[in-house]
Amino acid sequence: MKQPGILLQQLVCWACPHRPRLGALLLLLFLSILAVSGAAIPTSLDGPFPPKTVAFDTSLPRGSEDLPHWHPRLVKRVPSIFPEQIALALSSPDCLWVSWVTGDAQIGPEVAPLDPTTVASEVHYGIQSGNLTWVSRGSAEVYSQRYPYEGLLNYTSGIIHHVRLQGLAPDTKYYYTCGDSALSALSEERWFKTLPHPSPNNYPSRIAVAGDLGLTYNSSSTLDHIMTNEPSLLLMIGDLSYANQYLTTGSKGASCYSCEFPNSPTRETYQPHWDAWGRFMEPLVSTVPMMVIEGNHEIESQVENVTFASYNARFAVPHQESGSGSKLYYSFDAGGIHFIMLGGYVDYNRTGEQYLWLKNDLERVNRDVTPWLIAAWHPPWYNSYSSHYREVECMRLEMEALLYEHGVDAAFSGHVHAYERCNRLYDYELNSCGPIYITVGDGGNIEKVDVVHADDDGQCPTPLDSIPEFGEICPSNFTTGQAAGKYCWDTQPEWSAFREASFGHGILEVLNATHALWTWHRNQDFGQAEHGGDQIYIVRTPDVCPNLRTRKQRRLRDTHLHDLEPVCKRKLNYLGSKNQLVYSKE
Repeated sequence: MKQPGILLQQLVCWACPHRPRLGALLLLLFLSILAVSGAAIPTSLDGPFPPKTVAFDTSLPRGSEDLPHWHPRLVKRVPSIFPEQIALALSSPDCLWVSWVTGDAQIGPEVAPLDPTTVASEVHYGIQSGNLTWVSRGSAEVYSQRYPYEGLLNYTSGIIHHVRLQGLAPDTKYYYTCGDSALSALSEERWFKTLPHPSPNNYPSRIAVAGDLGLTYNSSSTLDHIMTNEPSLLLMIGDLSYANQYLTTGSKGASCYSCEFPNSPTRETYQPHWDAWGRFMEPLVSTVPMMVIEGNHEIESQVENVTFASYNARFAVPHQESGSGSKLYYSFDAGGIHFIMLGGYVDYNRTGEQYLWLKNDLERVNRDVTPWLIAAWHPPWYNSYSSHYREVECMRLEMEALLYEHGVDAAFSGHVHAYERCNRLYDYELNSCGPIYITVGDGGNIEKVDVVHADDDGQCPTPLDSIPEFGEICPSNFTTGQAAGKYCWDTQPEWSAFREASFGHGILEVLNATHALWTWHRNQDFGQAEHGGDQIYIVRTPDVCPNLRTRKQRRLRDTHLHDLEPVCKRKLNYLGSKNQLVYSKE
C-alpha cells in the first residue's frame, strides 16, 4: 500500500491542472504534513543547506570495462536494409523526430560512402496498433571519420535517416514503423506518447537526467534503472558513447580523456562504438524522446579541422525550430517547461552567435505558458571535485548573468563523474533567486567515478590542471567569502549542499508551476530506493524573486529587475505549520 504522503502528492498532481484552487490548498496541506512529519523530504525553501559529503563506498568498484561488441545488447540484429538504432527526439510541441540507421558501416584504409538515395526514409504511424494510415518522409545522410596517417583506419557510416512527424496531438499514444516500404524493409511496430501541450498546468510525468553514460557494465545498470522509472523524456547531458577512448582498430587507446594515445599522431576514435551505443539505447529511446547536448568526447577532431561529425549526423535536435544555427545549442518546450541546451565547446563569448541566440531565446520565453526555465550544458560551472575544477570559468563569466537575469530555475551538467547538488547561488554567493546547479556526470562511463575533492588536503588543482577543451583559461583567486585569497576552499564550499561519488541518474517530476520533485538514484540502490541517494522539492518563488515572474505577474506588481538584488539576498524559510514564508536578513 502506498504511503499517505505519496497518495496526497499524486492527488496534488491531479488537482493542479483540473482544479487550480483545490490544487493549491492540497499543496499547502501536503507541505505542512511534510514539515510536521519527521521524515519530510526537504524543499529548497529550507535552504541554504549545510554542506554534506557522503564518502565513496570503497566496497564498490570505481568503474568497469565497456561491454564487448559481441554482447547481446550491442550486436546488429536486423538485415542490412532494415532499420536499427531507432531513436526519437522532440521537435516542437506538435512535432517529433524519428531517426534510424540502415546499411552497413565500413572501416578500413580505404572506404567508399554508401549512397543515401538508395533507401527511402519513411515513417508510417497512427493512433491504432496495426492501422498506420499516415506517412511522413524525410532525409538521409552519411558521414565519414578520416585519418590521413599510415596505419590508421577510416570509417564511413551506415545511412542515417531523420523524419519529422508533424501535426501530432498532445498527450496521445501513437504507433509507428520506419524504413522503406518499397523494399519491404520496415521495422517492427513501436509506439510513443506525445508530451502535453505547453501550459502552466501541463508537465511530463517524469524526466530522466543522465550524463557521461558510456557503454560499460555500469552504464547498462544506469540504463536499466532509468527504464524502470518509466520516464516520458530523457535528457542526456553530453559524453555519450566514449568512442574516442579507442584506437581506430578498436583496441583501447587511453584510460582518460586527457591521457595521450600511445604511439599515435592524433587522438583516434573507433566509430563502430557509436553504432553499438545506438543499439544499446534503442530499447528506451525508440519509445521515449531523447534530447542530447554535446560533451568533450563528441568533438572527435579529424582532417580539415572537422569536429562533431558523428554527433551532428546521428542526432536530430530542434536547432532550426528554435532559431539556432547549430546543433550544438538549441531550446525546446516540454509541457510547461522551457529547456535551454547550451554548448560548452563552441563560442560562448558575448559577441558570438550562441550568446546572441541565447539572449533572444530567453527574451521570447513566456512564463505565463512555460513557468519553468531549465538549462543544461556539459561542463559544470560549480563543481567542488578536483576533476575539472573551475575548468569553464570563462563560460560562466560570459553567460551566468544572463541566465540569472531571466530566472533560470535549475541547471544540469555532467563532465565530473560524480553527483553534486548546489544551494541556490549566483557568482559563488548564496542567493535565493539563483538557479540550483546539479551535476549528474555519473552515468557509468569507462573513466571511473571521481572521488577526490578540491578541498581535500593537498588536492587543490592549479589552473593549468584543468585546461578547457575549448576557450581560454580564466584563473583567479577568490577575493571575498570563504576562500578569499585562495584558488580552492579548505572545506566543502557553502554553496555545495550535497555531494557523493557514485554512479546513478536523476528523475525530475514537475508537479505544478512552482513545485518539482528531484530525486537522484544511486545504481547500488537499484533505481528504486524510496528516497534515492538525494531528494528535494525544488520550489519556485516568483512572489519573492522578480526574475522568476511571468509577464502578467510583472505587470501586476509593477516590479522592475533592479529590485532583484536586495530581495534575493534574504534567506527564505518555509514554516509548514503556519503555511507562510518568512524572510530574515543574511
